[in-house]
Amino acid sequence: MGFKKTSDMIAISFSAASTVVDTYAEEEVSLQLDVLNNEIFVVLAIDLNPSTPQAIGGTNTNTAAALSSTSQPTIGKLSNSNVLAVAELNIRDGLVPFSRLAQESYVGDLDYIGLIATNNFFVGIDSANTGSTHTVRGRVFGYRAKADASTYAALVQSEVLSS
Repeated sequence: MGFKKTSDMIAISFSAASTVVDTYAEEEVSLQLDVLNNEIFVVLAIDLNPSTPQAIGGTNTNTAAALSSTSQPTIGKLSNSNVLAVAELNIRDGLVPFSRLAQESYVGDLDYIGLIATNNFFVGIDSANTGSTHTVRGRVFGYRAKADASTYAALVQSEVLSS
């Protein structure tokens, strides 16, 4: 891939909140990239913290959050190449809590976990059987980079066509 790092590491904080009980909500977060100069955002790590679902006796409840490079109609899955992170908190039968999270930061020799070529990313929150609204807060760690023309065109086309 042809891109060159143009900034030190940046941490971008965000939050999203549902306004209707147990209904998907999404917030757009601007990266303020210089698209005229083929600037991209190289994602190194993502931390997602959805609010805890309520414990309701005999009921399965959950909250789920996702971060993606394109708008999603529901909480995305990691099998979608535009979804960069997913976090889910569950309570089964009102008694047993557990969570499913992609590791909040990478380990080992990984250059990056994703590239965002469009000027924004999207954070979604949803819940099931909770009877209340929920929020997600988090942070994206990465840096700005300048891509060569062919790399930039391929990244933008990939994001737009797969949305």
